[in-house]
Amino acid sequence: MAEKMPIAVLISGRGRTLKNILDKVDEGKLDVAVKLVVASTPNASGIQYAEKANIPVAVVERSNFPDITSFSEAVFSPCKRSRAKYVVMAGYLSLLEIPENFENRVLNIHPSLIPSFCGKGFFGRSVHEAALKKGVKVSGCTVHFVDNEYDNGPIILQKVVPVLEDDTTDSLSDRVLYDAEFVAYPEALQLLAEGRVRVEEVPSGAGIRKIVRILDRPAEE
Repeated sequence: MAEKMPIAVLISGRGRTLKNILDKVDEGKLDVAVKLVVASTPNASGIQYAEKANIPVAVVERSNFPDITSFSEAVFSPCKRSRAKYVVMAGYLSLLEIPENFENRVLNIHPSLIPSFCGKGFFGRSVHEAALKKGVKVSGCTVHFVDNEYDNGPIILQKVVPVLEDDTTDSLSDRVLYDAEFVAYPEALQLLAEGRVRVEEVPSGAGIRKIVRILDRPAEE
């Protein structure tokens, strides 16, 4: 049996995305191994899922560090020691600086179709509130690589869900989470585990931009 792709997961709250990943692994639908969970607060209730699965947990609080650089180093150091190939943000709310050796190795999922309703200040309920206020007919989620700007890295994949006329912030949030995010994140991770994701630089009107190409077969190492 091939060795599963090692990942570290970053959480800040309830850990529903972490639980979904662990469930998919247990069901044999996702070829990853969660080697470490990093929580931004000891009060993150998602820690329970890591403890139940006997996964090591590191708690790294932003308030304990004088600047974002030292904080980011404290987050990524245990990820490096865990030998995680990718770092997966799962409802993680703290801004990080991505070290050079983790470029194109950090993922995030955002609860909208980027570039809509994204960037600084758009997270959680505020995203869905903005979508409903705008009157959009579809919403969804975006899995992307993380760089040093909010919701800016190359997009791996997106999933779409309808926005209904009688939607509330809660009902739209639940639909995006359960029908889009819970499908898209495992799908993106499985593509990575299969070696079918490649980041390419292509020319554009503004210079060079990065895109993600999904390959039909694994890329050669």
